[in-house]
Amino acid sequence: MVRHRSGLPIAVLATVAAAGLATLILRPRSGLIDPQAVEASAYFTAEQIERAVEFRDPQRILGLAGLALSAGTLALVALRPPAVVRRALDRAAARPYAGAAAVGAGLSAGLVLVTLPLDAVRHERAVDVGLSVQDWVPWLGDLAKSAAIGALFAAGGAVLAIALVRRFPRRWWIPGSGLLVGVASAFVLLSPLVIDPLFNDFDELPEGRLRADVVALAERAGVDVGEVLRVDASRRTTGVNAYVGGLGHTKRVVLYDNLLERFPPEQVRSVVAHELAHVKHRDVPRGLLWLAIVAPAGVLLVQRLTERIAPGMRDARSLPALALSLALVSFAVGSAGNVLSRQVEARADAFALRLTGDPAAFIAFEREIAVSNISDPEPPALLHALFGTHPTAVERIGYGLRFAAGER
Repeated sequence: MVRHRSGLPIAVLATVAAAGLATLILRPRSGLIDPQAVEASAYFTAEQIERAVEFRDPQRILGLAGLALSAGTLALVALRPPAVVRRALDRAAARPYAGAAAVGAGLSAGLVLVTLPLDAVRHERAVDVGLSVQDWVPWLGDLAKSAAIGALFAAGGAVLAIALVRRFPRRWWIPGSGLLVGVASAFVLLSPLVIDPLFNDFDELPEGRLRADVVALAERAGVDVGEVLRVDASRRTTGVNAYVGGLGHTKRVVLYDNLLERFPPEQVRSVVAHELAHVKHRDVPRGLLWLAIVAPAGVLLVQRLTERIAPGMRDARSLPALALSLALVSFAVGSAGNVLSRQVEARADAFALRLTGDPAAFIAFEREIAVSNISDPEPPALLHALFGTHPTAVERIGYGLRFAAGER
């Protein structure tokens, strides 16, 4: 046990170093715009700011409470399992792989149930402010589908984890890290074809001005855009968004239908240009490369934490400890990854400004999307550093102002 205990600090340092190195290597080295200082009150009314704060602050508290509740539940099951849980784990250990699948699925479903009351309150508050348009039945239906998919993935992951632990008891982190990257890549590749259609309908942009604008922007950017799709997001939300997903032949730019219906063409072009930047710079594959660099040290840390919590266990009884370790490491590594994500999004904003040459449309959109999504224009710095994947609204407006002032 001394070896494992002494290895834990080394694994922590290795993970920190790997995350820092990956971010350093993959960070944008050019193309960024230094934002001009902006006061939120210059672009948002006091009522808009107050509404966003009053909505988002409790939502953040509920979200953090959900994370704490999930972590606490995993810690209880891993460290001091109730008698009924202990007996269930003992029975599962007698059937290595079937038992592992059952425990993995059970843990995943259990965490959904534990946080369900908090999620329900978050949903009700979103309905109350008009951000969500889902009634309880379709919302619960989506939750059930998500829970089923999560349980399926957790069951498969648990079986693979036990197989690796049994085959490579001292070095399972080595094949485990490769498997993690492979599974993540497969998920990004196949999700647009297999998972996304379970929740939404997608269709190609029809012939017309917008499609012509997209083609023209892509040609100017020198981008093979793949598919450009419209998704029926308005069945769930009044918020607007767009994103890039998929790999290879599944690569696509997806635009919310309410974005296309409610925002003027010049603002939609700004959004499309931003998404084209992600394609141009291959940000999705580079995100997987970041994971590939961090994964070996991260999975080593998961192994060391698991061995510390459940020493000597090589069956389904070790899965709660593995799940807790994975959750803790994922949270820390994810927060580090968000540093790179914010830089990547800032580069995409700058690319969009240069491609469209229309800072007024860019600024107007950043203001309107914050109002539409009831987003805090300037969220608390610590929470944004931990959880923020994009620059704040005031930072993004600052990019537009700096570009309008002549910085290219």
